[in-house]
Amino acid sequence: MKIARMLFIVALIVGAGCAAIGHEGEDHGTAGARLSKRDQLRIAVQAICPTSGRKLGTHGAPIKVKVGKEIVFICCKGCLQDKINPQHWATIHANVAKAQGICPIMKKQLPASPKWTIVEGQIVYICCPPCAPKIAADPQTHLRKIDDLYTASLQKRPAVR
Repeated sequence: MKIARMLFIVALIVGAGCAAIGHEGEDHGTAGARLSKRDQLRIAVQAICPTSGRKLGTHGAPIKVKVGKEIVFICCKGCLQDKINPQHWATIHANVAKAQGICPIMKKQLPASPKWTIVEGQIVYICCPPCAPKIAADPQTHLRKIDDLYTASLQKRPAVR
């Protein structure tokens, strides 16, 4: 299943031109204190840079970029010029799915190969296609639910020394 997901993601990246990284907003490299709580959660859940694979935050404040319709973070300005590594991209999506854990609509465990939708630049995993329009009808409510799921997941992680 992981191989199938990775191949799908690679195909998506190649189809999108792989280097279609665009800047999101004008404030690149913002200090951690100026990032929104949602951005801070997303950085913690994403964990690594999609181009270098480095832990986000090790080269200064992560930079928000847009890849297709999805908003992600890269580790540094140097990565703006690089292509996305399909293995790192697959790891990021696995991190996000694991942190989310459940469908925000049906409140049940995500299947092994969950469906997904993008809401305001954020990937949201769902259990089945009928959940996507329900999320689109009230995106902020569901993004807050996802934030809560991310927070709970991060609190369960063992402390890193």
